[in-house]
Amino acid sequence: MSRAQLALNVDDLQESVAFYSKLFGTEPAKLKPGYANFAVENPPLKLVLLENPGKGGTINHLGVEVESSEQVHGEIARLTGEGLFTDEEIGTTCCFATQDKVWVTGPAGEKWEVYTVLADSDTFGTSPQLLTTADGACACETSAAP
Repeated sequence: MSRAQLALNVDDLQESVAFYSKLFGTEPAKLKPGYANFAVENPPLKLVLLENPGKGGTINHLGVEVESSEQVHGEIARLTGEGLFTDEEIGTTCCFATQDKVWVTGPAGEKWEVYTVLADSDTFGTSPQLLTTADGACACETSAAP
């Protein structure tokens, strides 16, 4: 099953987790310092909360979670065929998970990712700190797959 992903910047992670737990009737699937994600069944949604004080209420990035690496590679081929510049991250550690993903940037600068989770990780990326670009988007450090 594919599902849309919405990654939000929040000022206060605990307050936001409490709110979204009530809103969607579920607890976070993953809760780490400065980070939470919810696997909402209805509507099918991966909600990611990234603690970025002063940027609360803004979109960090958008995405689509897919079931397999094959689907990610299929999207890389499709998006490239559409003439969109893609930034591929294969075997990267980001958001407390090892993932295969591809990024594209929309016309207004919005960041989209298509990704699959390969395994959980104890770290956000190669640095345990939340990393963001100048525009506040998630900028996970990448580590090449062995």
